[in-house]
Amino acid sequence: MRALLVAGNWKLNGSQASINTLVADINAGLDSLHQTTVALVCTPCVYIPLVQTLTQNSTLKLGAQNVSKYEVGAYTGEVSALMLKEFGCDYVIVGHSERRALFGESDEICAQKFVMAQQGGLIPIFCVGETLAEREANQTELVIRRQLQALLDKIDVQDLVNSVLAYEPRWAIGTGKAATPEQAQAVHAYMREMIASLNKSVAEQLQILYGGSVTGSNAAELFAMPDIDGGLIGGAALNADKFLTICRAGNKA
Repeated sequence: MRALLVAGNWKLNGSQASINTLVADINAGLDSLHQTTVALVCTPCVYIPLVQTLTQNSTLKLGAQNVSKYEVGAYTGEVSALMLKEFGCDYVIVGHSERRALFGESDEICAQKFVMAQQGGLIPIFCVGETLAEREANQTELVIRRQLQALLDKIDVQDLVNSVLAYEPRWAIGTGKAATPEQAQAVHAYMREMIASLNKSVAEQLQILYGGSVTGSNAAELFAMPDIDGGLIGGAALNADKFLTICRAGNKA
């Protein structure tokens, strides 16, 4: 059975005071989670050392929101996978739709970042997803295949064992509109089938998360789908009660 992963993406939010409170409240509720559920927070880069300290005696995992495609060198403002790993990060988000849409990260760049993340000892959470226009044009599978193929062109399919995929329809991010469990399941199944065509064992082990307006109200129904292995959570991850409610929705035997 694949473990369920609930990853909170704090985006450009937080302060020392609010993070101290948020992490303390999340830590206090971790005992209520099923043993197969893993909770993760991906924090702004400057707060990684703080959260590392706050999670030293906790099962809460730590991740970053972005990583450089470079390992070292004259790249002002970049942060490498090795640097993130040194400060306790286990995971890093790669290819989030906001990075693709707002900062011009191409399929090629996202694939390069995945490779560097793994080489630096991190588990990349590789995001794919379509726009509303692409969905309405019945291009969802075409877009997903293109984004995944750009990654598969740079790695061996076996490398996916040490990674996580995330389907995040761009039209559902921050809009309050979530894909129905059936819509999300269909795309997750398509992704798993694409990987299974290359390596069935890898596909069966691979965690695929859903991201896009996940709430305490819809999480249980989403997580009950056979190919949905957790969520990439935005706004709700900034509230400990809401985040823990989503985590508890994955208490599947």
